[in-house]
Amino acid sequence: MKISEQEVENIAHLARLKMSDAQKQALCGQLSDILGYMEKLAHVDVTGVKPASGAAFMNNVLREDVPHDSPGPEVTLANAPEKEDDFYLVPRVVK
Repeated sequence: MKISEQEVENIAHLARLKMSDAQKQALCGQLSDILGYMEKLAHVDVTGVKPASGAAFMNNVLREDVPHDSPGPEVTLANAPEKEDDFYLVPRVVK
């Protein structure tokens, strides 16, 4: 599939990117190559091939929900830039 410069300009506009003409031409070629490769992959015969293993095929990958004691404010606030009593001190956002 061939990507035109106009399509690249539209994509760049949507992404709020400024591109030179040389960059547009280079991107046209690169995107066309990528889409051509994807088109080839769409026609590969995968009958009889088992899906690869990975996180997408795992079930119940969550850890057990085991309660633990809190380490306490001394440990929790040890790296806080500012604190007051047992709380983080942050700049006021809403007036």
